Order: sequence, then structure tokens, then C-alpha cells
Amino acid sequence: MKLVDTFLGEHRTLTRRYFFSLGVRAAVVVGLAPLSARAAGRDPRFAKVLEELEDYLTRQDEFGDVSRGMPVPHTLPEETKQQVGLTRDTWSLEVTSDPDHPADIRNTMTKEEGNALDWEGLMALAKDTAVSFPKVMTCNNIGCPLGMGIWEGVPLREVIWLSKPRRDVRRVFYYGYHNDKPEQIFRSSLPIGRVLEDPFGLPPIILCYKLNGNWLNAERGGPVRIVVPETYGFKSVKWLTNIVLTNLFRANDTYANGNNDIDSWLKTFAATLSVPEEVRPDQPIPVTGYAQVGISGLSKVQVWISSDEEELPTGDKYFSKAPWRDAEILPAPETWGGGLPDGKMPGRPMGFDPETGRPRQWPLRLAKAHWAVLLPGLAAGEYTLRCRSVDANGYAQPMPRPFDKSGRNSIEQVPIRVKA
Repeated sequence: MKLVDTFLGEHRTLTRRYFFSLGVRAAVVVGLAPLSARAAGRDPRFAKVLEELEDYLTRQDEFGDVSRGMPVPHTLPEETKQQVGLTRDTWSLEVTSDPDHPADIRNTMTKEEGNALDWEGLMALAKDTAVSFPKVMTCNNIGCPLGMGIWEGVPLREVIWLSKPRRDVRRVFYYGYHNDKPEQIFRSSLPIGRVLEDPFGLPPIILCYKLNGNWLNAERGGPVRIVVPETYGFKSVKWLTNIVLTNLFRANDTYANGNNDIDSWLKTFAATLSVPEEVRPDQPIPVTGYAQVGISGLSKVQVWISSDEEELPTGDKYFSKAPWRDAEILPAPETWGGGLPDGKMPGRPMGFDPETGRPRQWPLRLAKAHWAVLLPGLAAGEYTLRCRSVDANGYAQPMPRPFDKSGRNSIEQVPIRVKA
């Protein structure tokens, strides 16, 4: 799959630089000390290798893409984008009441009436209300993230209030441009309570126009898209053109038609990035990976390697009694990458100290983290490596939500051959 290959290719540099350029002797040192370039007494050569690790943030052109449309809107010629409102100078947003389940609003905002929100109006709102926050973008049916970014925009509620709602507003649904063909419209929805209020310290739902400090490009959903911090990508609709306030009591998301859990929050899970396919006997085995830090946080990442000749225990579907060992969660990077202007963190993202520009805590919730471990050498044979996350509530992957349609997080299995 191109998407998975793109993501894994982005991360393979982690292991190549991190371990194999060190050699076995240096790798043993890695296994004895914290994985931090700032740790006291760190070998200078090792510190240099850590400084060369991959960027934490994903450049816009390196995100995985699962866009819908025939043709996909971001592939349209620039002249067509101008004509249909997919550029900053031609973009506009209509806010209306659902004709089938009307909400009582006093200020319908439409192109026909000449009061749809345009780019200039959005930027005027942004002067006083703009926010930014880190978020990993993930499709709930794909077993790896599409990319990690700092998303900036205006809270959706600011635009909702412009429509002057009075009563009978239970949900908000929204959709973007899809070739002026009703059958292609991709729609998502949210309860009005989540739009107007941010529970549990979550960032607001935003009309996003920047990613990593740069204007949102067309492939990422620009000029404006929705970004919902705590959910999977299908809630963060691209090429936003319409917001509809409704008294409908239930969700009407396009994604519901695929047997998906449309109210699912991001799960916590871990997976590998690089594992050597073949090693020599008694040679330490370096493994790297990433963790998606879901709504329940992340307390640790663990790995377990077992011989294929051993019989796995019965009645233990998720290997809860296996001899798991802790991996090291890598610290916050010194530089963030991702194509940030001047390489600096843009503005004051939520979760970051405004004076130091550093995260207030690590790992960041709703983001990603890298991990690494050096496993001891093994005798010749065939083995299987597994990894898992343990969230802040003590639940080990894939619990507490093991069902794929609410976000994939199955325990990965990777073969390793130890050969003389």
C-alpha cells in the first residue's frame, strides 16, 4: 500500500541513524543509558546521532493521503480551483439551517444573500480567536498515522455564533467541495455541545487554515478544513464549504455507511518502525517504533520476543501474561521539523509553554511519540516480536477498545530470524 510505504519510509531513517551507524559496541551503550542526547556523560558520537533523528512533525507534502473524489479536488487545475472557491481569495463558507430538521437561527449566511463568510472575514476572526495545537491525523481503518502536525485555525463556535442561533440546535454537520456532485459529498457531524464547549482540556474544533505554520495546501484540505482534535480523520472534513445547523437527534455522517464507529476517539497504540529481519546469534537487536497517544494518554511502551518453536499460551488472546519488557519513550525533540518557518514552533500551541516553547508534559496527548529498545542477543532460530502500549489508565493494547471499526490498534507481530 502506497500510504503505509510512505509513512514507514519516512521513519526508517530513525533506525539507520540511531543504531546501525553506531555498531554493536555503541548499541550496547544505548541499552545501558537513557535515550536522551542531553543525558549527562553521553558519548558525543551518540549525541550527534540522536540529533540527526527524523523530524517529529510531518511536512505537508509527506502526509499520507486518503482523499475522496472523482477527481480528487486537490488535483483540479488552478483555474478550476479559482472558479469553485478552492483558493484563499475565492473561498467562502455558507452557514444554514437544515431544511429537513430546522434549527432556529436568525442570520443565515449564504452566497446568494451576500453574507457568506469569506477569507477576509475568517482572518478578521483569527486576529482575536486563533488557536493552534498538536494533533496526529489518523484514518481509523488504517493501522498507522497519516502524519503529525501543528494545526491552526478559528474555533468553529465563533462562526456558529455569527449565525445567531436561538433554539432547536442539536447537531452541526458540515461538508466540503466535491465536484458539484451531490453523490460525492463527504459529510461529518458533531453534537452542538462539543462544538460550543471543550471538555477535559481538549482543544477546540477549528476551521483550520494553517499546518506547521504554513498555509494549508490543497492536498491537505486547503484553503480551509475542519480539524477535530480527539477524533479520527473522517471528522476533519477537507475543502470546507458548508456548515448546517440541525435539530436532527442523530449523526448523519457519510462514514457511518461503512460500519464505522463514528463517535470513536483516538486510541492509544504502539507499532514498530524498524526491526532487523535477520541478525547473528548473541547480537543485540535494536528496535524502534512510534506510539499514537490517544485520548487516554500513554504511560509506557512494551515489547516481547518469543521463539516460534514455543507454544503460545491458550486463553490469553492479548498476551496479558507474556513477559513484556519496557521500551524507552524518546524525549521531546529539540527541533521539530515539519517545514516550520525558520524551524521554530509557530505561535503558542496549546500544551506548550509560551516562554520556553517546550511541551508542558510529554508525551503529548492526541499526538505521537517515538520509542526504542535494545533487545539482548538470541540463539539461532525463528522469532516473533510484538509490541504494545499501556495507556495512562493502565489498559494494555488493544484494550479497552479492541474493535477495529472504532480505530485499529491490534498487536503487531514482526518476524525476526537469528542466523549464524
